Amino acid sequence: MKTINIGLIGFGTVGSGVVKVLKEKEEILRQKTNCRFKIKAIVDKDITSCRCVKVDKKTLSKNADNVLCDKDIDIVIELIGGVHPAKEFIVKALKNKKDVITANKALLAQEGVELFRIATENKKKLLFEAAVCGGIPIIKALKESLIVNKIDSVLGIINGTANYILTQMQENNWEFKTALACAKKKGIAEANFSLDTKGVDSQHKIAILAQLIFNTYIDLKNIFCEGIEEVKLEDLKYASEFGYAIKLLAVIRRHKEDVAEIYVYPALISQSTLLSKVNGTYNAIFLNGDVVGNLFFYGKGAGMLPTANAVIADLVEIGRLSMKKENYQFPVINEEGKLPVSSYQKLKVKRINDIKRSYYIRFLAVDQPGVLAAIAKILGQKKVSIASVIQKERKENKIVPIVMMTHYAKEEDVQKALVEVDNLSTVKERLAIRIEG
Repeated sequence: MKTINIGLIGFGTVGSGVVKVLKEKEEILRQKTNCRFKIKAIVDKDITSCRCVKVDKKTLSKNADNVLCDKDIDIVIELIGGVHPAKEFIVKALKNKKDVITANKALLAQEGVELFRIATENKKKLLFEAAVCGGIPIIKALKESLIVNKIDSVLGIINGTANYILTQMQENNWEFKTALACAKKKGIAEANFSLDTKGVDSQHKIAILAQLIFNTYIDLKNIFCEGIEEVKLEDLKYASEFGYAIKLLAVIRRHKEDVAEIYVYPALISQSTLLSKVNGTYNAIFLNGDVVGNLFFYGKGAGMLPTANAVIADLVEIGRLSMKKENYQFPVINEEGKLPVSSYQKLKVKRINDIKRSYYIRFLAVDQPGVLAAIAKILGQKKVSIASVIQKERKENKIVPIVMMTHYAKEEDVQKALVEVDNLSTVKERLAIRIEG
């Protein structure tokens, strides 16, 4: 039986979960893989705090070189997050002829091409199932099970924190700040929660999925990103009256072989869809492939054990490939360390201003004659057609909410119209949210 020695960098929630599952499932893994996975060294800034699992203190260290330079270690697992020093650790591990497993979506989204090139040059594997959607095996599905498919569309709820906040707002009649405070108290929101609420975490994840789907690098600056911080409780209620839920969506939509939409934004989705029922910290991805048709993936997108499960799935894959002496790498990198020549390398990501959507628009306006007509006139001049409008009950200070649903309109036209509406002295606030069909 082959023994595979593991060096773990990052002994926090997920890292301790990986060690815990490896200990508890040791016999099952031996039976199913004919490999023994042994944690040989653990590196973390904090090696004194109690964890959910006991380890030999001799394995603990604050020095990453105890993992990266140990010739007996076969696989390095990086779970510290962030771009630096995680990138330097991974590069050093690969150059020292070690396979690497990471859950670091930010690093892969920004530096993935270079890291995969270094992995290929050194004939080592870099796996990252845990980087997107925690326990949902979406990476493995895209690079293996769905490899013959041309993926035409992806709609995903891929950030559990944002989804939890929106769920709590809806179910408890809370405003954003109250729901966020609850998420913090329960440990669902990180200290730097803005990565979740501003959509940046989802942007990193959808970039990774897009790179797998199109086998090309997607620059983050080309992925429009908008978060949920401006969504109010009243928007959730008004959307519900129209038969919609509001979710933070990550979207990929193929137009041509070399043209696609890739966005992250809050969106209204019909209450009749499965995605609208995805609540709490759960993640879900709805995709369409030209061969397989529609598929729906659902599960826990984060947390100790779901993410540890994804890490261990990568461990098993490396173990099995090593038994066969294979060097399978995905995304595919050619012998020169570059992406192979294909039309996808010239992929054009459509600008947000060029897309067409229907819109939900909420205005807070002074309750006086002619206000609605003035707003409608501006929208009409910018080629934005109103499908329906509701004027809600008056608030204090003679302010009234006006809620509109538009027909399909070009984003650029909608934004130009809204800028003009903002200049009306009678309009005090407005919010526009796209509708996803």
